[in-house]
Amino acid sequence: MRSAWVGERVRLRAVEPEDWEAFHAFEEDSDAVRNGWRLHPPSSTAYAKKWAAAEAEREKDLDEFRLVIATRDGNAPVGSVNTHGIAREHGTFAYGISVGTPHQRKGYAGDAIVILLRYMFFERRFQKAEAWVYASNDASLGLHRRLGFVEEGRRRRSHYHAGRYDDEVLFGMTIEEFTERYA
Repeated sequence: MRSAWVGERVRLRAVEPEDWEAFHAFEEDSDAVRNGWRLHPPSSTAYAKKWAAAEAEREKDLDEFRLVIATRDGNAPVGSVNTHGIAREHGTFAYGISVGTPHQRKGYAGDAIVILLRYMFFERRFQKAEAWVYASNDASLGLHRRLGFVEEGRRRRSHYHAGRYDDEVLFGMTIEEFTERYA
């Protein structure tokens, strides 16, 4: 028996209450947080515990969700992936991904994205995935290009962080492009 949620390096799973500690630690790396979205003021241990408990109890949605990226063998959290921007009428969705700094450059993000796309394309019948990447995030730009995403556009100076404006680069992949590369 093989789980659709297990790849070569990672498994995607639901958030568990005890995951609070890993995610709280990931928030300590300001540069990594900025690369993913935006920097927030520090949160307390109590808040992190409450967040993880609430995520663990959140009602499941088949199309819009957040999953933990965990190591395949040890099941330790290394990051998260979430879907958003669901447009069922067009068959499109967007996703975000974040891997904690100590776990980057180990193939976890690429493996997680392939697992996610396989589910969204072949189980939920979507036809296109989109991802927005900040132009200063060289690692994520390279990752999406290596995975076969096509650069579709750029929103100039649309994100402000670390005292400067940054462009957002739109990447897209169709089900046909995915199938040709990963089926």
